[in-house]
Amino acid sequence: MSDRSTLTPAPAHDTTVDLVVIGSGTGMAAALAADELGLETVIVEKTGYVGGSTALSGGAFWIPASSLLAGEGAVDSRERAEDYLRAVVAGTSPDERWQSFLHHGEETVRLLQRTTPMRFIWSKGYSDYHPELPGGSSAGRSCECRPFDLATLGAERARLRPTVLQSPMPMPITGFDYKWMNLMARMPRRGVPRVVHRVAQGIGGKVLGREYAAGGQALAAGLYAGVLRAGIPVWTETSLQQLITDGDRVTGVVLEQHGREVTVRARRGVVLAAGGFDHDIALRREFQSPALEPGWSLGSEGNTGDAIRLGRAAGADVASMDQSWWFPAVAPLPGRSPAVLLAERSLPGSLIVDRHGRRFVNEATDYMSIGQRILERERAGDPVGDMWMVFDQRYRNSYVFAAELFPRMPIPDSWYDAGIAHRAEGPADLAGRTGLPVEALTASVHRFNTLAAAGVDDDFGRGSSAYDRYYGDPTVTPNPNLRPLDGPLHAVRIVLGDLGTCGGLATDGQARVLREDRTPFGGLYAIGNTAANAFGAAYPGAGATIGQGLVYGTVAARHAAAHGGVDTESAAPVH
Repeated sequence: MSDRSTLTPAPAHDTTVDLVVIGSGTGMAAALAADELGLETVIVEKTGYVGGSTALSGGAFWIPASSLLAGEGAVDSRERAEDYLRAVVAGTSPDERWQSFLHHGEETVRLLQRTTPMRFIWSKGYSDYHPELPGGSSAGRSCECRPFDLATLGAERARLRPTVLQSPMPMPITGFDYKWMNLMARMPRRGVPRVVHRVAQGIGGKVLGREYAAGGQALAAGLYAGVLRAGIPVWTETSLQQLITDGDRVTGVVLEQHGREVTVRARRGVVLAAGGFDHDIALRREFQSPALEPGWSLGSEGNTGDAIRLGRAAGADVASMDQSWWFPAVAPLPGRSPAVLLAERSLPGSLIVDRHGRRFVNEATDYMSIGQRILERERAGDPVGDMWMVFDQRYRNSYVFAAELFPRMPIPDSWYDAGIAHRAEGPADLAGRTGLPVEALTASVHRFNTLAAAGVDDDFGRGSSAYDRYYGDPTVTPNPNLRPLDGPLHAVRIVLGDLGTCGGLATDGQARVLREDRTPFGGLYAIGNTAANAFGAAYPGAGATIGQGLVYGTVAARHAAAHGGVDTESAAPVH
């Protein structure tokens, strides 16, 4: 995918505004909040597309105890959410970070409802990722945008970042739809009507000149529609080059667009919302793992850590640099992105093994936890190495795989040709094809089958959490996540992908960037994946990454409006 749209970008120019927002993912929420507070704002986007990694995501946002949840029938409270975050964060992030997130959540939801044309739904039943902890919710706290008409953007539709996966027909699939679409072969009465409804909505919309989308495309488009309606300028194909300082304050930026530098002074501040360092492989190998490879991250191609590097150069501290929103994925074919494995890992008739041919994790647990387990093994001197997902033909006949293979569809020849897929009559033959130890893989499959037949995973607890069971197969008893493998087997190679890094500039509860001595910069804010994860080493629930980006966008704008104000004429750039 090219990093430029077909539209000519608005020309960047020397100017003075109240607030500069670097990045057009959840940074758009910061711009909307600032505009509503009367601040003159400009959004700066490095690539030719608006939407950032938000447009590539599932589009859910996790904001507890909001009126949106209450209006949809959810039962939640600030007290329970506070208990949950205290337990799940477990001291890996300062309390003020997650407490400020909770405090400003409702304000953010109201902002989105006022300033955008989006309408939202509760993803009922999509459990928190650790619902067994105090304050956890099996009913879930994640919400998402209802299918949104991209035609609302008019000519600017061409500037919306395209999704990586394109459906063969127009059908806006929400996260809730996906759960049942994945089970349509097993539960046709639930799955088929939802697919038919979405296909009808997509095709019917086309007839009426509408283009319905769901997930991250809907959320990014809805935010962009709000930005366009508010008349907030967006400069695409424009990169951040320098921060301008005056004493202990940041008072503007130097930008570059098509080889031409411009200076933008900021009376109230600069918000860094430029994503993480997803595609800076040198930085990732330094802080995370030497085993990571280019192309494994699903973050926007513009996320190369520019804002984090400039912040560090100015004296900012960093935190959680070893963390990412890890996501196991099918090893990519040349020239393609990896395909994430979400429900696939939870469904019965499958398991994942390491280079030794042994299981090493509850496959159905949340994706970030699996990544953390992989890195723990590496740091302990016993790397997981090549991972393989093993499943039988019954599994392949029953479920969607890698978001592109519908039940009974054969695994493409290109996968076999590339060596990322193998098939065999049994475990011993499969071990020979994948290069795994024969005795170990045979023993692992036998052990797994014994546990699955009993319905209890004594080794890793698969199926013991409400989160595990959300993507399980309710027609399989006694455990919707477990079934013995039988007959011919398949193996698909798995890599440690991610949705983006979540370590970055250290910030406080007001989104202010902190120096190494923990004092805040004046006029410099960081949100989203440019900032260190507000939840430390944890992923509380689906959409927690987008949720904190949206909320801290609101927080940064409010603080800038209340505490900004500086003479920008004497400021100097920081190289």
